[in-house]
Amino acid sequence: MDRPNIPLNALRAFEAAARHLTLSKAAVELCVTQAALSHQIRNLEDRLGVALFRRVPRGLVLTEEGAALAPVLTRSLDAIGNTLDRFSGGRYHEALHVGVVGTFATGWLIPRLADFEAAHPEVDLRVFTNNNRVSIPAEGLDLAIRFGDGSWHGLDAWRILNAPLTPMCAPSLALSVISPEDLNKHRLLRSYRAGEWEGWFTGQGLICPPLRGPILDSSVALADMASQGHGVALLPAALLSHWERTGRLVRPFDHSVALGSYWLTRLQSRPETTGMRSFRQWLQQALFCDEGTGQLTA
Repeated sequence: MDRPNIPLNALRAFEAAARHLTLSKAAVELCVTQAALSHQIRNLEDRLGVALFRRVPRGLVLTEEGAALAPVLTRSLDAIGNTLDRFSGGRYHEALHVGVVGTFATGWLIPRLADFEAAHPEVDLRVFTNNNRVSIPAEGLDLAIRFGDGSWHGLDAWRILNAPLTPMCAPSLALSVISPEDLNKHRLLRSYRAGEWEGWFTGQGLICPPLRGPILDSSVALADMASQGHGVALLPAALLSHWERTGRLVRPFDHSVALGSYWLTRLQSRPETTGMRSFRQWLQQALFCDEGTGQLTA
């Protein structure tokens, strides 16, 4: 495609005037005189053979042609500006947008963000937490860390951490929970992922009691509710060690059930960028694995 030979200053002059709809404010923004700005716009109109503005007593009004051109220039100049902003310290900084399920974010990633930044200063990492219900294209993400079985249509997935679910509760409540059968005496806090408690009880050879009470969409919220003594939650203990160390939660027994793992995912249709590869490799190296199973050991 042939590109028109139009001076960039003329395009910047028109774009600024189109946003402000006054020559005076546009001239101040571009640090030029109003006369110079008007000359640039007239030059652009002459080259295009159309009028881009109508002059009215209170300022400017875009013509149909001007209204078609203005948003294209604004988007283009913004994109150029955003890209140039990523150059600093003699290198290009790639912005990387990563969606992370909240439990993994607070239990593993956030404490190690400084390590990633030190290892890859060229990547501008932007983390967006979610409750595992995430759409990579709809939310403008490059990567997403989520919990499940690793089978998502249209996505590549790398298992990064096995996370068996274990009953956890406040220390005061744990005094009356000596065996799995004792759970029948207490409220079992519910996740939006149906079947978790049923799966755990089946693994113990027991029948799950009726489940009542609110349903929460976040393991972090479940952990907080459990730590306040409102019941027993089924949680990924590997990501809640800081809650145990501070005495907010305890495991009355170590019986667990494996219902999924944490995975790093990306769209199959999108090529892996340098920043995406750097994050994936750092993540895989930082998670010490047990014979490639993805089980966190440190």
